[in-house]
Parts: sequence; structure tokens; C-alpha cells
Amino acid sequence: MRTGGRDRERPLGAVPRWLQGALVGSIAVEIILRILIGNPGASAVDLDPPPGVDTMRVSALGEPIALAYGAALRLQSFDNQPGVSLPFASLDYTRVEQWLATLLALDPVSQYPLVMASHLYAQVSGSPERQRAMAAFVHREFLRDPARRWPWLAHMAIMARHRLGDMPLAIQYADAIRDHANLPTVPAWARQMHIFLREDAGEREAARALLGGLLASGTVTEPHEIAFLTSRLEAMETVGNSTPTTKP
Repeated sequence: MRTGGRDRERPLGAVPRWLQGALVGSIAVEIILRILIGNPGASAVDLDPPPGVDTMRVSALGEPIALAYGAALRLQSFDNQPGVSLPFASLDYTRVEQWLATLLALDPVSQYPLVMASHLYAQVSGSPERQRAMAAFVHREFLRDPARRWPWLAHMAIMARHRLGDMPLAIQYADAIRDHANLPTVPAWARQMHIFLREDAGEREAARALLGGLLASGTVTEPHEIAFLTSRLEAMETVGNSTPTTKP
């Protein structure tokens, strides 16, 4: 009796159906991403516009969330192409915004496109117009789902006050949180952002308070989002602790 080689191979039917689906789905998503976003070469190529949402849904082969997540990671790493590093300021922010909006349309529950908008693309230095573009994008998307998306508008309110020096814009965003995110699940400090801003705390202290409160509230549940925001908070605390204090 033969016991080696082909006799020990399991038939495909013995593999759980969910595992077959996951394998096929992951391969399909990888192929689709290479077609949609491309495989950047060692040159500062422009970001292509995204396909239509309906086209991407069809292309997802029943895995729109996986496709949206994979596309988000590809978009996030677009500035780091093989052989070249692109500053965010060199990217076409109209295209970036189109991709972020498309990803949210594919997976409306995901917060990651808004994390990228507020904590990556809005942080480009020396480009107020790009910061304002990302802030306006977050504001528009916030209005579609205030109960889940208020944290990112709160971040933009702080950025508007301290990076852009635009108190009216900061108050506009804070008022939007107060008026639209008025659910019990939204903490009181977020609904009182307009007061918080008028107290004019320093930017680092305000951002640390915002991120700390956000992580403590349990609003963010995705592990990669928690890890990203935790690393940001730890970096802020490290800088804050290393800043010398002057004793009277």
C-alpha cells in the first residue's frame, strides 16, 4: 500500500469553503489592486484617478472591504515608491481626495481613509491649501456619518486653530460636532470642543488630550487604527516629556 506522494494529498473539497474563499479573494484583490493603482516604478509617477465606485464593487468579486483596505494601504505607501521617495506636497491632492472618497464609499464603516486624511495628508508642511483641502474633505465626510466620524473633525478643528491660525474655521468644525454628533456615544468633551478651543490650549497639549480621550473612549476598534493612533500619542508624549520646564 502506497502512503507517500499523491496518496497523502487532500482533495480540494476537504479544504473548508471559507478558507477557499479567503484564498481566492486575497489573490483576486491583489490582482485588482495592481490593475487599479498600478505597480509604481522608480520614478515620481502621478497618482491615477480611481475607477468609479460601481466599477470597483464589481472588481472586488464580493470582497469590497478587503479591496478597500488593500487600496488604502497602497495609497498610503504611494509616496514611498521603489527607488524614490515622494513628499506628500508633490502628490495631486485632488486625486488623493478622490481615492479617499472612493474607499469610504466602498467601506463606509471603515475609519482608515479619515485617519489618513487627518493624520497623514493634512500634516504636509508649508502647504495651507492642501491642509484646508483635507480639512474640508473630512468635514464633508463627517456630515455623512457624524456618530462615527466626529474624532477626525475634532482633530481638524485643532489643526485649523493651531496650524492654520483660523479660529473661525476651527469654531465652524467644533460647532458641527456639537450640532450633529449629539449622541450619548459621543463624549461630552467632543461636544464642547468650541469651549475647549476658546481656552486656547497649546497645540501639542490639545492634540494629546484629544488622542488620549479618543483611545480611552473605545470609539476606535480596529487594531491597526489603534496601533497607529497609539504610536502618534506616544510620540507626542515623548516630545512633551523631553521639553524642559522653567521653574519660577
